[in-house]
Amino acid sequence: MFDIHSHILPEIDDGSKSWEMTLEMCRMAQADGIQHMVATPHANERYPYDRDAHEIRLSELRARFGSGMEFSLGCDFHMSYENLQDLKLHPHRYSIGGNRYLLVEFSNYGIPPQIEDAMMRLGDLGLTPVLTHPERNTVLQQNLSRVLRWAELGCVVQVTGSALTGRWGQRAQQAAHLLLEHQAVHVLSTDAHDTTSRPPILSAARDAAAEICGAEAAQAMVNGNPQAIIQGQPLPYFPKPMMGS
Repeated sequence: MFDIHSHILPEIDDGSKSWEMTLEMCRMAQADGIQHMVATPHANERYPYDRDAHEIRLSELRARFGSGMEFSLGCDFHMSYENLQDLKLHPHRYSIGGNRYLLVEFSNYGIPPQIEDAMMRLGDLGLTPVLTHPERNTVLQQNLSRVLRWAELGCVVQVTGSALTGRWGQRAQQAAHLLLEHQAVHVLSTDAHDTTSRPPILSAARDAAAEICGAEAAQAMVNGNPQAIIQGQPLPYFPKPMMGS
């Protein structure tokens, strides 16, 4: 499996608090069958994003962990005005492996029309948006048809694995199920922050997704699609969303 959303780099955001925790998280992921993790530190008003510094820390992680796991760098990119201005100047500073895919996160308090429009115009910068955890966003939970429409327009949708298994409550779980039922989920990721409450486990979510949309689609969400994203390639599994209720 491939995990494109994790906060495994230590002491830089609200994820891992130490190298010891980071290495334990990686060992947990490896034991669960994950072979490649993308470290995606936040870029928001609380946590500034320093790509060069994060690359150095990622190189240290590779040296400390050794063989058996691959790592690359991305960003949990908050769709704010300030971030978007910098993105226009440096289109690939925040993307996964410096390629075409960018994890984008919306505020839980409101999504202004201009921010939504900016997401849909990321293609002008050579970027493909990967919408992170819409099932957990309180604004989008109330109007999941927006997510279906974005998927129809080519936006990649990433759901948090543990939302499918109830970690984020009933409402997030129901939203994740609905998106899966409507063929509007392309990737399952851990969004791991630690070893206990938000661990780097994907197998349970893959199995839960298989019950809803079939084993082949579920496997694509943890293997074929995230691998293609890491490699900057088109997604092999990208069904047309089933619009409507």
